[in-house]
Amino acid sequence: MLRHAGKTYSGSPALVDAALDLLPGEVHALMGENGAGKSTLIKILAGVVTPDSSPPMQLTISGRAVTLRSPADSFAHGLRFIHQELNIVPSLSVAENIFLGRRPPRRAAVLIDWRTLNADARAVLATLDIRHIDPRLKIARLSIGDQMLVKIASAFTGGTAAVYVMDEPTAALNVQETGRLFAVIAALKARGCAVLYVSHRMDEIFQMCDRVTVMRDGRMISTHAIHATTPAEVITQMTGRALSQIYPPRTAPPGTAITLSAHNLTTAHIRDITFDLRAGEILGIAGLAGAGKTELAQAVVGAVPRLGGTLTLNGLPQQRTSPAAAWAAGIAYVPEERRTQGVMLSRSIRDNITLPHLGTLSVGGALLSRPREERAARILGESVRLKARAVRQSVRELSGGNQQKVVFARSLAGGARVLVLDEPTRGVDVGAKVDIYGVLRALSDRGVSILMASSDLGELIGMCDRIVIVRNRRPVTILEAHGMSQEALLAACYGPDSHHLSEKK
Repeated sequence: MLRHAGKTYSGSPALVDAALDLLPGEVHALMGENGAGKSTLIKILAGVVTPDSSPPMQLTISGRAVTLRSPADSFAHGLRFIHQELNIVPSLSVAENIFLGRRPPRRAAVLIDWRTLNADARAVLATLDIRHIDPRLKIARLSIGDQMLVKIASAFTGGTAAVYVMDEPTAALNVQETGRLFAVIAALKARGCAVLYVSHRMDEIFQMCDRVTVMRDGRMISTHAIHATTPAEVITQMTGRALSQIYPPRTAPPGTAITLSAHNLTTAHIRDITFDLRAGEILGIAGLAGAGKTELAQAVVGAVPRLGGTLTLNGLPQQRTSPAAAWAAGIAYVPEERRTQGVMLSRSIRDNITLPHLGTLSVGGALLSRPREERAARILGESVRLKARAVRQSVRELSGGNQQKVVFARSLAGGARVLVLDEPTRGVDVGAKVDIYGVLRALSDRGVSILMASSDLGELIGMCDRIVIVRNRRPVTILEAHGMSQEALLAACYGPDSHHLSEKK
């Protein structure tokens, strides 16, 4: 039981008199737009943030009143956390990351007992039926999805806890991995554990959860039994407005001119990628985890060297392979993992948005104009409904979804002719997704070409004109998105049942 939780930053309330009840054996959803206060509440429960509410916050766990002064207190009182951000130590092994912050087993009370540590890590991974990850490997060598699985597994060290708090745990997981996590959640529920589940994926909420609490602007708005509400009602309570249509309709058909063309594009990670991207088209990239979606996006923007094949932009061969060359040619990029690939956490919103475009914001191409820079950052931030105090605010202080909006806003600057998006709405709430989809549709209607890799099947079908299916790091077919079902798209990604789908070259 939580009562009177509150927190203010620099005079701005982030959380106001929050109250929450978690029942044994319950999966309780916590939903709200980015900036609604969910992350602040979770940080208070984790002992990372000290509440400053009046009257003082009251917290009861398993019938006992507790005070959380540190993460160690939170752990000791039976709270476990799976955060949406990876927060890994790349130079350490999988096993070391699983037991990070715990005292490792010792031999002769001095040397680390690596055999026992790795065996314990394998046992923890087995709780999620993860048997393909070697605990001895450096975690930096794993895919983003496998890194997330490792961090999820780390929450199951130290025995069964009373409360598990899961913040966007499936954001980087594929269908199979998500299924494993859901099986673990079901087992926790059967043991009488309480699970606080934070997600922007409405289908997960209505599949897994018993009750849902909605937050908006730092306040608790409502709590309902799942069977007593609907996705539309939850969205309205989250956003304060009814959203009748998530995916905006196309108002103009794609052009026939080819903007971007890849022929037998090959890197160390993908082979023989061939496709044409038309003017104003949104071309999706679909595939299972490890199929090559991210690698294809990186190859197009020059983040990895090409070993073969050609890439042409408006008929001109693109010989130089680097992100800087791609930006200069008019190809903008939104990477998959915002914290390690997309933003500079210690710098301001302004600096993050304008960094690739300083030449156009300077006077005479030499002296940087701060007024121009701030105006551009403010306009771009508003276009994606960025929630922040000012463009001078540090990106570190923003919620994960608003950090993603900063990366997205940067890609809109400079008049890019091609946008390459890798999981563009991961960790972004439904209201912000609608805003981003609206921006993408407006850009495509104006003739901007968009290449979008996503693991959200509904997003691909709802936004794309055609979808490239990649499997085993090669393209296998290109399908028309209109009228396709998620089941058919998933079958195409798996392969065996894709033969009945009409192929469009």
